[in-house]
Amino acid sequence: MSSVPLHYIDLRTFCYATEDEKRVEDALRTLLPEEFELQRLENEGHHGDRILVFSARVENADAMRVVLDRLGELPSEQRQQLLGELDERVTDNTELFLTLDKQAAFGGDVRLGDGITVRAKVEAYPATKDAAVENARDVLESL
Repeated sequence: MSSVPLHYIDLRTFCYATEDEKRVEDALRTLLPEEFELQRLENEGHHGDRILVFSARVENADAMRVVLDRLGELPSEQRQQLLGELDERVTDNTELFLTLDKQAAFGGDVRLGDGITVRAKVEAYPATKDAAVENARDVLESL
C-alpha cells in the first residue's frame, strides 16, 4: 500500500487499579512503531479508584503503515468479520471503529475483542459514509 487513505489512527486503552500499568502500556505498544510517544492521563473512577488512560494518535504515513501491518495479523476469519461489518463500524463522520483484545495484545497477538479502541479517520472525497466504507474496505482488503 503506497498511500494510506487515512488522516490518522487513534488508539486508546484504560488501565484500571487492578491492572499493571507497564503491562497495559506494553499491550498498546504492540500495535505501534517502536519508541512511539504515548499520552498518559490519570483520572479517578466513580468510587475514587485510579484509572489511567493511555492513548496515541498516529498521523505519519509510515507510522500508520506499522499499525496497519499489525492489524493485518488479525486472523483471517476476523478480517472477514470486519469486512462484513463495515457499514456498522464506519460512522457518518468517516471514522472506522474497532476494538482489540488487550490481553492478547500484551502477548503480542492481534485479535478483535475488548480493551483497546482503534479509531481511524478515513479519507473520503466526498466526505460521505459510503465513500468512507469503500476506502476502509480497500484498506482492510490490502492487509
